[in-house]
Amino acid sequence: MSMPDIEDLSIDDVKAGLADGSIALVDVREVHEFEAGHIPGASLLPLSSFDPSLLPRDGRRIVLSCRSGKRSLNAADLAHAGGVPVDAHYVGGMLDWVAHGEPVETGPAD
Repeated sequence: MSMPDIEDLSIDDVKAGLADGSIALVDVREVHEFEAGHIPGASLLPLSSFDPSLLPRDGRRIVLSCRSGKRSLNAADLAHAGGVPVDAHYVGGMLDWVAHGEPVETGPAD
C-alpha cells in the first residue's frame, strides 16, 4: 500500500479553515502537551494511542497537527493504513502557531 501525498498547510490555511469551519484540526501530541497549550478549536487524539476510527467523520477536511510537523505525518500514515483519508497536516505545528503570536488555549481536552 502506498502512502498518501500529504499537503503541508500553512498557518494561514489552518486559520482560514478553522474560521470557515471547513477543517477538523486534530492535535496528535500527548495529553500533557495539549493541556499546556493548544490551538483553539483543535481536538486531541494522541499519537501514542492513535486510533483512526476516532477521527472526526463529519464532512470537514481532517488536518493533523503536532508540535513541529513530524508526529502529524506519522499519524497521517497510521490513518491511511486504517482506511481513513487524511491528506493534510499543519506543517509548522504549535511551534509555528506560537511564533506567529496566535492565541493558545490551555486546559483539558473535551
